[in-house]
Amino acid sequence: MKIGLFGYGKMGKMIEQIAQDRGHSIVAKIDDPSQDVDYTSMDVAIDFSTPEAAFDNITNCFKNNVPVISGTTGWLDNYAEAIKICDDNKSAFIYASNFSLGVNIFFELNKHLAKMMAGLEQYKVVMEEIHHTQKLDAPSGTAITLAEGVIENTSYEKWELDKSGDKIIPIKSIREGMVPGTHSIAYESPVDTIEIKHEAHNREGFALGAVIASEWIHGKTGVFSMKDVLNLS
Repeated sequence: MKIGLFGYGKMGKMIEQIAQDRGHSIVAKIDDPSQDVDYTSMDVAIDFSTPEAAFDNITNCFKNNVPVISGTTGWLDNYAEAIKICDDNKSAFIYASNFSLGVNIFFELNKHLAKMMAGLEQYKVVMEEIHHTQKLDAPSGTAITLAEGVIENTSYEKWELDKSGDKIIPIKSIREGMVPGTHSIAYESPVDTIEIKHEAHNREGFALGAVIASEWIHGKTGVFSMKDVLNLS
């Protein structure tokens, strides 16, 4: 399969290595919005660019019949418009805040636990995410997805960074060392605590998941999620 990479930072380089190890070829490395792009050379595009560039990268691919896998965060105010362009051009798209296979299983475990805890008002939810010091956004996109999973299945109404309240999920964000990503959700009561946690050992899992998603979406039309890729629906 011929893959175009939009964003050629640390993640882009890791995706390149894993894709090549799995027998694919990298036909474009786009790290500057002013670069000329030969869309005809691509079977699929993987976007790990910047919030400023992501929408144009993604929608230009759709307009040129190139399916897209995107892990870029910070552009989702334009998500609905991107989906319309995808549908209008009969293209294909998967967006995920985290492509790690383990994290996506964790997303589903989080929702299942939230359903079980929904009626137990003595338990209060607290969340924590830890990342390396180079990660500037807080909370992480993964933490937001986890919080949304709790909100969908309980009476909580929103999340807040370092702020608690009756219907608020507090998220604590810690930046230290070279931690690739640790996320935990705890249900605390006066008598005990129930906690689930996912700890990434390195960033390879994120890159591998993106490549597996690109293999899965090749030849398909529509908007999908990692639940579809992993058959978790």
